[in-house]
Amino acid sequence: MKVTVIGGTGLIGSQVVRLLTGAGHEAVPAALSTGVDLISGEGLDEAVEGADVVVNLSNSPTFDAASLDFFRTSMGNLLAAGEKAGVGHQVILSIVGVDKVPALDYYRAKALQEELLQQGPTPYSIVRATQFFEFMDAVLSWTSDAETVRLPATPVQPMAAADVAAAVAEVATGAPLRGIRNVAGPDVFRLDELGKVTLDAQGDGRPVVTDDQAGMFAAVEGDVLIGGPDAHLAPTHYRDWLQQAR
Repeated sequence: MKVTVIGGTGLIGSQVVRLLTGAGHEAVPAALSTGVDLISGEGLDEAVEGADVVVNLSNSPTFDAASLDFFRTSMGNLLAAGEKAGVGHQVILSIVGVDKVPALDYYRAKALQEELLQQGPTPYSIVRATQFFEFMDAVLSWTSDAETVRLPATPVQPMAAADVAAAVAEVATGAPLRGIRNVAGPDVFRLDELGKVTLDAQGDGRPVVTDDQAGMFAAVEGDVLIGGPDAHLAPTHYRDWLQQAR
C-alpha cells in the first residue's frame, strides 16, 4: 500500500512514516521541505500521485484566527488533489473535544477541517487524540514566571506522541472509518495537577497555583478534553514517560 503522509517530517508524521515502512508499506513523507506546499498547491499533485491513502498531519503555523484560513485552503487543495489522483482514503489527525470549545480559534479551525473532510468526495477517517505529553513544557511556559506556574484545573487525559502515531498508522492501513476514532492516554489528570507532576519530575521547585483564568485551556469547560467511554486507550503512562525522558 502506498501512503502519502502530509507533514511526514514532523513529530507525529516522521513516526507514522517509520511505522508504515516497518510494516512493509510504501510511506512517502510530504512537507514544505520536500517541495510540497498545501496552500499554493505546489508539488501536491505529484505527492499524492499513485497513493492509496493520504494521511494529513499538517498544522497551521499559528493558533489564532488565521488558522481557519489555513485549514480551509489546505483541506480544499488536498481533497481536490486526492480526488484527481484517485486516492481511496483520506485520514486526518484532530483533537478530542474539538467541536466543543468554540472560544478557541484553533479548535474552531480544526473542527472546520473535519467538516470539509466529511463533506468531501473521498472515504475518510478522523483520528481525534488528546493533548501530547511532549507539549507539556510549552503549556507550562505560557503562564509561568520565575516564581510560580499558574494553571487551570481543566481535566485532561494526555498521551505520548508515539502512541498517537501508532493510532494514526493503524487507522491509515484499515478500511475508512467514515467517522471518528477517539484515542487518549490511560490516565486522567487535572491540568494543575499534571503541572505539579511535571515540575516535580524536573526538579523544579516552583509551586503550581490553580488559576481557572490562566492560559489557553482556561476557555475549556467541563471534561470535553477527556477521551470518553468510546476512546481507545494508549498504553503509555505519563509518569513512566517522564522517567524515560530523563
